[in-house]
Amino acid sequence: MTTLASAPSSASSAPSSAPATACEPRARFGDLLAAEWIKVRSLRSTPWTLALITLFVIGSSAVAALANKSVPSGPAEFLPYDAYPPAGYMTLMLVAGSMGALTVVSEYSSGLIRTTTAAVPARGAVMLAKAVVTAALWTAVGTVISTGSFLVSQAVLDGHGAGVGLTHPGVFRALVASALLGPVCALVGLGFGALIRHGATTMVTSAFVLVMLPPVFSQSARWSAAVSHSMPATAWKRLVQSWEPDPHSLAYDATVPGSWTVYVLWPLIAVALAVVLVRRRDV
Repeated sequence: MTTLASAPSSASSAPSSAPATACEPRARFGDLLAAEWIKVRSLRSTPWTLALITLFVIGSSAVAALANKSVPSGPAEFLPYDAYPPAGYMTLMLVAGSMGALTVVSEYSSGLIRTTTAAVPARGAVMLAKAVVTAALWTAVGTVISTGSFLVSQAVLDGHGAGVGLTHPGVFRALVASALLGPVCALVGLGFGALIRHGATTMVTSAFVLVMLPPVFSQSARWSAAVSHSMPATAWKRLVQSWEPDPHSLAYDATVPGSWTVYVLWPLIAVALAVVLVRRRDV
């Protein structure tokens, strides 16, 4: 009886043989940023694509300035579409939107997204880290392209006495708008990537919305002009433009503050959509 009575006491005093489960520390947002940056820079296509688009856009500015036959003979004026030709910057929009989409689509197509979410269950934080890295990368690239386009075009126009400096009216706004065009389009592409998650379809959708859709809406009707003015491409053209539109045309409705608002809302809505979708949908 003594042995039976003491058994529970000895069993309760014995240390548990099962090891305690240690709580793993949650991934810090800085760690997520570092991981996303490694993913981006480890792709061999990334530096080549960025180098080629930089050379192409800056080269298109040089060609536009060389081909300009209407250089003013009077005081020098800022010629925005020599420094920032639409052909070069529409191509920039296509490339930025496609690469932004690939940051999401490539993980879904390769299955890496399962490993990522297993390591970091906070899917929204992962998507925010992708957005921050994408925005930072394309802001840096866009700044190089925008500054290079301006300097190269003005070097060409100086030969005609039409070159202007950075302090000339309208130059700084055009430079900033052109530098931010890349990250705006890249984040829009990221949003489409999270929504569609299919490579070819995402690329086509991004190209259609960013570049092909705005010219469909003309300035002949107010509703059509309003849709056109809400597009990033139209907002960029208004911000680069150094002259005021004709007050009697519907193009006059495209204001500078309104164009900056378009620049803010498109990427903001795209990133918010991506965060919501990645939380609610299976990988």
